Amino acid sequence: MAAAPLGRVVLTHLLVALFGMGSWAAVNGIWVELPVVVKDLPEGWSLPSYLSVLVALGNVGLLLVTLWRRLAPGKGERIPIQVVQALSVVGTALLALLWHQVATVAGQHHSVAFLTLALVLALACCASNVTFLPFLSHLPPAFLRSFFLGQGLSALLPCVLALVQGVGRLECAPAPTNGTPGPPYNFPERFPASTFFWALNALLVTSAAAFQGLLLLLPSPPSMPTWGPGPGLRVGAPGVEEEEGEAALPLQEPAVRAAGTMPNPDPESPRLLPARSACLLGLLAVTNALTNGVLPAIQSFSCLPYGRLSYHLAVVLGSAANPLACFLAMGVLCRCCRGCCVWGCSHT
Repeated sequence: MAAAPLGRVVLTHLLVALFGMGSWAAVNGIWVELPVVVKDLPEGWSLPSYLSVLVALGNVGLLLVTLWRRLAPGKGERIPIQVVQALSVVGTALLALLWHQVATVAGQHHSVAFLTLALVLALACCASNVTFLPFLSHLPPAFLRSFFLGQGLSALLPCVLALVQGVGRLECAPAPTNGTPGPPYNFPERFPASTFFWALNALLVTSAAAFQGLLLLLPSPPSMPTWGPGPGLRVGAPGVEEEEGEAALPLQEPAVRAAGTMPNPDPESPRLLPARSACLLGLLAVTNALTNGVLPAIQSFSCLPYGRLSYHLAVVLGSAANPLACFLAMGVLCRCCRGCCVWGCSHT
């Protein structure tokens, strides 16, 4: 079977990467912008703790996607993805306009608009975990790497934008020899938080446009559960047509075998022992709890004695380390359980 044109394959890789870029860009952008908005919102240095709770509540989005699949079986992932992208685009646009609005709740001032929109964006980002990847199960496995590259960009690009923005600071003028020092000079950020959120909105609009481009580029409507990649995206050498159908759908369940045939057991296939499985799952739970819950909630208080600049660099560089480590893992793999435990414990 003839291979797809090189330009079409490259365009598909680009669209898949831009599509993956919109998965967690919204929440990652809010995190790296906290050092800028923390001085203007009434929650102050407690704002990261509020945001950690809201991101945890965003996992309700997984239940909503499960409910959709129960109520509308066979509809595919197209509608949930479009809903997730619409919530992200509208949420960041409203965030750029309303992030500084304050309301009185129970006699205290709270940034209701910022927290509410952060919850909406957390719902969308958590739901993207179980909608974006199943959509890609209809593509050849080579496109998965482009998708994960785009997911890394969803954290890296907001970090780069935050580094360019900088953080405001106060500097005192030199005291005169025979007088009192004057008022301190306020050096604001290079651009305000509203501009940052508009730039974040542009990234999400680009991701949504890339998804629409994929729908137009790919041959069959992806809302059908039996949709395949089609001949236009099958890349391979002549003489391997029999393996293309199996390799093109790496995340789908294998087809039903013919009656009376039994799969040949592979005695050499690796199997996880119960103790090893429990160790890896426990390590995954601990590292996720620290990375996504405990450390972000207390990071502002640990950085408080050093000022907003230290907090800004800690948040931005910490967020940038995650995608950089993912890029490193694409070439350096560690499948040893003991090595994973040592590596995970070193982060605590």
